[in-house]
Amino acid sequence: MKKSVWIVAGLLLPVLGWAAGGGAIYPNDDIDIDWDDKASMQRGAALFVNYCMGCHSAEYMRYNRMGQDLGISDELLRENLIFTTNQYGEQTKVGEQMKITMNKEYAETAFGTAPPDLTLIARSRGTHWLYNYLRGFYVDETRPFGVNNSVFPNVGMPHVLLDLEGLKKAVTETHKDAEGNEKEVIVGFEKIGEGSMSEAEYDQAVKDLVSFLDYVGEPIKQKRKNIGVGVLIFLFIFLILAIMLKKEYWKDVH
Repeated sequence: MKKSVWIVAGLLLPVLGWAAGGGAIYPNDDIDIDWDDKASMQRGAALFVNYCMGCHSAEYMRYNRMGQDLGISDELLRENLIFTTNQYGEQTKVGEQMKITMNKEYAETAFGTAPPDLTLIARSRGTHWLYNYLRGFYVDETRPFGVNNSVFPNVGMPHVLLDLEGLKKAVTETHKDAEGNEKEVIVGFEKIGEGSMSEAEYDQAVKDLVSFLDYVGEPIKQKRKNIGVGVLIFLFIFLILAIMLKKEYWKDVH
């Protein structure tokens, strides 16, 4: 019995440690992606091409595949979501990948490192992390771009959504860590410059963007889940039929 208790406790320790550590991160709000809300993903796509695709690609996604899945016609894609051109100055075709014009060599020279492709960022980081990261920028004059991030300290990326959210500074408190050492912990933000959106509107915009990135990371996710549910229902029905058939075969034996 004691051995079983220790095994259970050992399995729970990582979970408890994550929960305890999560409280030190601000913001740390939950997000629920609604895959039936295509309008949200459409708004997220617009935010992505307008604010993110200056530096980041989503090269494993094609414009027309995105349009088919999210209900955006090829004409609307050309007019509102495709801003890149080829080497001849012609607009990128709808069947091409969502790549940026800037090549990796130039990016490495300009920024020191090439900005990562964001196709799989929602799968690697998680939607919860992305949602809080994009809401965690604050003023920090010691950083190269004048901002830092409470979720990703010493981030090397500018706050690209600054004109939407506006400026804010971090509110900190002194806390003691597990070893008794004092450290400054961010517990909130104070607005010092207005953006074009209210706080609620900005949170929704970030959710739209994260919803789009979640879709891009695995476009077939909803279909996969639906197939999985169908398979489980089939197996459950098959189990009932198998039990009934077993009883029918063995009724004379017993």
